[in-house]
Amino acid sequence: MHVKDLQQWQGNEDFANQAEEFKALPALYRHALNDLQNKIDVIKTEWQIRDGFSPIEHIKSRIKEPKSILQKMQRKGYEFSLENMELHIHDIAGMRIVCAFVKDIYRLVDHLSVREDIRVLEIKDYIAFPKPNGYQSLHVIVAIPLVLMEGTRWVKAEIQLRTLAMDFWASMEHILYYKFDKQLPPHVAEELKEAARAADELDQKMLRLRREILELTEGDSFGNGHKQ
Repeated sequence: MHVKDLQQWQGNEDFANQAEEFKALPALYRHALNDLQNKIDVIKTEWQIRDGFSPIEHIKSRIKEPKSILQKMQRKGYEFSLENMELHIHDIAGMRIVCAFVKDIYRLVDHLSVREDIRVLEIKDYIAFPKPNGYQSLHVIVAIPLVLMEGTRWVKAEIQLRTLAMDFWASMEHILYYKFDKQLPPHVAEELKEAARAADELDQKMLRLRREILELTEGDSFGNGHKQ
């Protein structure tokens, strides 16, 4: 955000009136994110007990900085207000969940969609429909209930779900994006697209291997049962 624009916003009376509440909001989003983390941890434990393994490899979360929130609102053309922020900025609380396989990503989203303590508000499927640069991920906007003194408040969070291969690609793309000051040379952009295709092929190959291993394991168990 330009200094001039920020000063203009700060001079706005509504901005001044809402400043204190704006400063307190990150704490609410942090509590909502912690609650979401606890729910995902329970899911991991349940899957581990029931299936013998958890498809969730790791989880990372963050709260967007106030400066970044203001910049995003300006970039999207919204006037600053807490109402606009809560309505239009969905990723103030963000979580990234990395799974081993694509099918586990959809399995987790299906489970979240039927829970009563989480509302799935929006799904953007960049796995089935990758972005032009090759980016793949499943973005899910959810709402988490916080029980406050004035009542229950549903707080939004964005969950990004990826496989290990997708996450590695996205990390490299992020590094290159800033190294080249957000303007990738054409040959680098093309190499990234090729790398994204290779990551997708790796995901498909590992899924086939998993399926074959499970079929062989089930076959051995069946055979051993007959020998007994």
